[in-house]
Amino acid sequence: MQTHKPTPDKEAIALLDPFDRLGLDRIALVSSAAQARDAYDVLVTQKAWGFDTESKPTFRVGETSEGPHVLQLATPERAWVFQLHDLACRAVVAELLALPRIVKAGFGLGDDRKRILTKLGVEPVGVLELNTVFQERGYRKDMGVKGAVAVMFNRRFIKSKKAATSNWANPRLTESQLVYAANDAYAAIRVFNALCPGPGPSI
Repeated sequence: MQTHKPTPDKEAIALLDPFDRLGLDRIALVSSAAQARDAYDVLVTQKAWGFDTESKPTFRVGETSEGPHVLQLATPERAWVFQLHDLACRAVVAELLALPRIVKAGFGLGDDRKRILTKLGVEPVGVLELNTVFQERGYRKDMGVKGAVAVMFNRRFIKSKKAATSNWANPRLTESQLVYAANDAYAAIRVFNALCPGPGPSI
């Protein structure tokens, strides 16, 4: 019988000190082609990014999501929150996701990949599901960002339920939305670098 490495439960995580998140001074909102190009120039210098998306929630039976409405990429220093309303901005994001030499690391990316293919017309290349890495190392399936941050850094990752279920299709994102979105990607790159120090895995 396989035994899994222990992971802290909700009660144990609640007692940990908070994880140091990115503040607004290190988060860039990207909503135009020019802003996207500026982000591109920085991001292509990296070997890996934290990666996540956000979509407007659906509440009615049979309602289909038109997301993602927001896509986040992060380095260990900064994060970029791309709004996908602008077609030219979308095209730059599609270019970034198609780059083969850069790892895009995140949690629970199955739905994200399908939605990106539908919306942006590109299959993200080099995507690394961090839950799979933890599973391969003996942890239970679907560790999730909260469990991963607790295991790797002994810290509590704070996620706002209000922000999670907010309207990500809104042309004007709130500060709480920006912080929420950016830090999902930021936590992913921090966890990736802790799990895979050095050049990173080939995928």
